[in-house]
Amino acid sequence: MKSEFGELLVRVDDLSLSFGRTSVLKGVSFEIFDTIGHGQVLAILGKSGVGKTQLFRCMAGLQVPTNGGVYIDGLSRTVLEGEVGVVAQHYPLINTRTVIGNLIRAHQVTGGNGGVKEAQRIAMEYLAHFGLQSIANHLPTEISGGQRQRVAIVQQMMCSRHYLIMDEPFSGLDIVAKDDACALIADMAALDELNTIVLTTHDVKTACAVADRVIVLGRDRDEKGEIVPGARVMCDYDLKMMDLCWHPDITKTSQFKQFVESVEDQIRAM
Repeated sequence: MKSEFGELLVRVDDLSLSFGRTSVLKGVSFEIFDTIGHGQVLAILGKSGVGKTQLFRCMAGLQVPTNGGVYIDGLSRTVLEGEVGVVAQHYPLINTRTVIGNLIRAHQVTGGNGGVKEAQRIAMEYLAHFGLQSIANHLPTEISGGQRQRVAIVQQMMCSRHYLIMDEPFSGLDIVAKDDACALIADMAALDELNTIVLTTHDVKTACAVADRVIVLGRDRDEKGEIVPGARVMCDYDLKMMDLCWHPDITKTSQFKQFVESVEDQIRAM
């Protein structure tokens, strides 16, 4: 599947992160371009503890790397905390505010234009799109876990209209809930060709089912087979070019199953 690429949206440039003498990330570099005519989903995979969450934090402006950086806004500056939509494993909704109140607040806190009425209009459009308008006046404690996840994603899209990072979005979900989460992520990406959703996860199969690009983080081994500290990008797969995305029932094909097995084998060996 041939894809046309536009402007460069995000650049992770030689990013390294250490805590004291412990190297977590080492020379992580990749670029994200606008995919003409289609939003995109990038999955960052790797073993638990390899550094995916720390990379997530750096990309969200929540952690300052030791070296290198994450560049947005025409690539003229590094990303700042609060300007990127972030969905962590625990959804940051204020339980004393209604769903619509949470969304309006997200719009205001991040300096959205148009005041309360404009924020409410945008929020209701999102809620209607995802079938959530009936819970607009409910408190977060009055809705289901799946609804909370969808509201949290909408909340963060109110903060950053095109760039969203999700840390372990499939953690703790059953099979049906994972399918729903994949459908939601794909739907959100498809709303605008500039929408870029980055997932960090160790759930290879589910991530590959929704992503159109997969990056695998791993650590090198020395001549004795011992792990060298500091994860880097070991593999970078364009699923569009491999014709492994944007198709219904892609997960049922032999090509997809072989690809997932291959990636899982690579991660086990790292």
